[in-house]
Amino acid sequence: MKASETRGMTPDQLTDRLAELKREQFNLRVQQATGQLEKPSRRRQVRRDIARIKTILGEKPAPKATA
Repeated sequence: MKASETRGMTPDQLTDRLAELKREQFNLRVQQATGQLEKPSRRRQVRRDIARIKTILGEKPAPKATA
């Protein structure tokens, strides 16, 4: 996932993608622990995608609360 693709997403889409990546990260950790992980480089890629999304979410303005 490139930063330019991520910046085009809405905050809701970013939050959903973040949840997906965290689930994938957990599954990859379990595979690593059981010796079933085939592509160790995927863990690094997922970790960086999570960081990228968190950074972009921090840059976007928070939605204004309506009373």
